[in-house]
Amino acid sequence: MIEQAVDELTPLIGTRPACRALGASHATIYRRRRPPEARPPRPRPMPARALSHAEREAVLAELHSGRFVDCSPAQVWATLLDEGRYLASQRTMYRLLGARHGGVRERRDQLAHPPYAAPELLAERSNEVWSWDITKLKGPAKWTHYYLYVILDVFSRYAVGWTVAHRESAALATALIAQATEQQKIGRDQLTIHADRGSSMTSKPVAFLLADLGVTRTHNRPYTSTDNPYSEAQFKTLKYRPGFPARFLSIDHARAFCREFFDYYNNEHRHCGIGLMTPAAVHHGRAEQTYAERADVLDAAYLATPERFVRRPPMPPPVPVAAWINRPDGEEAAH
Repeated sequence: MIEQAVDELTPLIGTRPACRALGASHATIYRRRRPPEARPPRPRPMPARALSHAEREAVLAELHSGRFVDCSPAQVWATLLDEGRYLASQRTMYRLLGARHGGVRERRDQLAHPPYAAPELLAERSNEVWSWDITKLKGPAKWTHYYLYVILDVFSRYAVGWTVAHRESAALATALIAQATEQQKIGRDQLTIHADRGSSMTSKPVAFLLADLGVTRTHNRPYTSTDNPYSEAQFKTLKYRPGFPARFLSIDHARAFCREFFDYYNNEHRHCGIGLMTPAAVHHGRAEQTYAERADVLDAAYLATPERFVRRPPMPPPVPVAAWINRPDGEEAAH
């Protein structure tokens, strides 16, 4: 816009007065009026202290040599200096490896992490897939915690085992898993246990126990908490429960609260993920009976007042048939 205004005023008062009046740079106006072919780029003079072509090639040859090809310029510079040689500064080495040569990148030969496949686990009945995890419960003073271990059945959401301890321990986890498998009468090659990659979950005592019991174990991908969604959701249900204390006064207080909570969770809590049934009803095979009883109640309500159900007769939520951890694309929603 300023250039246009200058061009309009130039025939009347001249270019320089127009630039002064509008606060524009006359040098910029003159330069932009010249066609591109009339102002060829001037070659940049070589500074007197710059490396010669032969010196640059020597530096690049050293940087790309077999022993330095995976070293950073700082490593190359220090190594050559220790050998009594100075070819160029570190900054110059980085500049020579710049965009013109495509060498500014991670040059070191580093071990790459193997690709981790997402665990894909399907539970179609109780005691087929378990998920377990550990969460912290705040203790009476700052920086004090108790550790809650919970083993959850993925299909029924039933808590098959839990304990509260002073610390995270592989031995305690081993004992809890052993007790839960014994109580649930788990046979060989029947169960898969899924967990994250915590120290207790990946410990040798737990691995040896599961191998002895014939139980398959799987783990989350690193830094992927969504690979263990059922345990994470159960911990949220616990900590958002009315009456959950900001701090537990003692470990006995924590155990008493969890004892009451898990009795409620297993036997009274209607879980939306399993057709609004209790985990105990699904885990112990009472889901079909519960569904039939609900259907009878809804049928009676429909017969009494059919005008209140405009679209269709009421139906209870369906009985759960499967639960996935990372359901593959293309699988039916029921699975």
